[in-house]
Amino acid sequence: MLTLYFSGTGNTKYIAGLFSYKMGAKCLSIETKGVNINFENEIKAHDTIVFCYPIYCSRVPRIMREFVHKHMDSLIGKKVIIFVTQMVFSGDGARVFTDMFEEGAINVIYAEHFNMPLNTGNTRILDPWKPTAKSVQIYIRNAETKMIRVCSDIKSGVVRRRGFAIGSKILGYVQGKPWQKDTTDIAAQRLEKKVRSDVRIRQECRLCNTCIKVCPMENLLNNEGYIQQLNNCTVCYRCVNRCPQKAITVMFHCKPKWQYNGLK
Repeated sequence: MLTLYFSGTGNTKYIAGLFSYKMGAKCLSIETKGVNINFENEIKAHDTIVFCYPIYCSRVPRIMREFVHKHMDSLIGKKVIIFVTQMVFSGDGARVFTDMFEEGAINVIYAEHFNMPLNTGNTRILDPWKPTAKSVQIYIRNAETKMIRVCSDIKSGVVRRRGFAIGSKILGYVQGKPWQKDTTDIAAQRLEKKVRSDVRIRQECRLCNTCIKVCPMENLLNNEGYIQQLNNCTVCYRCVNRCPQKAITVMFHCKPKWQYNGLK
């Protein structure tokens, strides 16, 4: 098995690593900045590919969609496992991954959703889900318990596909329509297209360049004394959570009350 993941602020990395450790799978981030990995060869060398990603409004993150599109030919005919990290629910968060493929192009042998801590600390709407030390431990315990069952199922040949029922599909469509109506498209559209250029830098910025270093899309650069965006944000919230001055906002533009730096 080969596990391929994208993780904005650490939740999905944790799930990908947990599964890979228990199943003896090779585990790679799909980010290419600063690394030299031949993903084509890696995919071709493995029979089962495990995709792990956070769900954004019941849609696959654009960075993952672009990765899949780039390696589409190598993925045809593969057995696929899909793990989605979510705040509360995502409807068909795992199923929408398959919309990028023609019917029958891949064989989904397992799909599961994992509830993980909130990483968006600059909107009052989501304040009730602010992670605490106690709640984070509960998330970890629940994820580990679920992963034991998942690994047991897979080893036993049990097939489960979370989010593939018609009710889940309807719920996912309602949530995702404003964000990205057509789940077969790779490019950003609707609200997602607008948000990809909606990174704002507040005056508290001290030009430490942390945001530039951590951005998976190379969307930010230091342009002679100010941080410039290149309209390529994938809305992972990594820059928002890593900025020492809490000077960056994406989508919601209240100053972050708190920051989330992943699971230890």
